[in-house]
Amino acid sequence: MAHAEDTITIDRPATEVYAFLADGTNNPRWREGVKEISLRSGSAGERDAVYAQTLTGPGGRPIAGDYRITSAVPGQELRFAVISGPARPEGAYTLTPDGTGTRVLFVLDYTPTGLKKLMNGMIEKTMRAEVGRLPQLKAAIEGRSSLS
Repeated sequence: MAHAEDTITIDRPATEVYAFLADGTNNPRWREGVKEISLRSGSAGERDAVYAQTLTGPGGRPIAGDYRITSAVPGQELRFAVISGPARPEGAYTLTPDGTGTRVLFVLDYTPTGLKKLMNGMIEKTMRAEVGRLPQLKAAIEGRSSLS
């Protein structure tokens, strides 16, 4: 099983952090590999909402990375599952008050099957890089920078 997690404290209330994360169209502001994203079905930030997402894959090729929100507890937790693409991890953002800000725990898990087991190391490396983007999330929410 591939696993990656990281935490950061963002100087904003949990409701604001949650609202930013729950709206998948914000992803390009802090995740440089997101080339296109749109809400495909459901309501933004609500359980069962599906986002169609195009990511930069190996060699710069576009790959699908659509995901579905599987659990949404405003101000506390947002869970999702990737439903298209070569690897389909599940992830969660857990928000905890921390002084005047919010501690964000970002976790990704993936259990490869079949031949994908041979790629476990590469998949885990990619997942570590993804959770390692929390400083960009912090900057985007706190208004210091944007990737788009």
